Amino acid sequence: MISKLLPVFLLLIGIVAGAGAGHMLRSESDIGDDAPTETTDQVLSHGHTPPDTNPTEIVKLNNQFVVPVVDRDMIGAMVVLSLSVETGPGSASAVYEREPKLRDALLQALFDHANIGGFDGAFTNARNMDMLRASLLDVARNILGEAVQGVLITEIARQDV
Repeated sequence: MISKLLPVFLLLIGIVAGAGAGHMLRSESDIGDDAPTETTDQVLSHGHTPPDTNPTEIVKLNNQFVVPVVDRDMIGAMVVLSLSVETGPGSASAVYEREPKLRDALLQALFDHANIGGFDGAFTNARNMDMLRASLLDVARNILGEAVQGVLITEIARQDV
């Protein structure tokens, strides 16, 4: 009898745990328009909206970048990255217009990073990631100009082969 009830009991525990986790992880926008936000609180208390000190646009590049990691003349791993470009307001169209050239230059910078061992070992440590971001920013500015404020690494994964 217990062996027949155990799966049902485990299913109920899973449902309750999932609902609890969903409730805890839901975003503020899921709660509804009734919940005040920090900006709303600032508007209500000061009578005006807070100034946006550094308005930017985030432009997600359409496809992921795939970078082979070569070890002793063999591909030892593949690194997959998703990148976004942070620009000043109104520059998104310029990014999309120059995207093929930008992707080519960013991919070359990623290959160079891989060739100096940047994706070996603890490749996600802060120093290594800062060096990669600086390199990608330099490349993006060469293509798009000073409107580029940053290159964001939104996803990164390494798969050993």
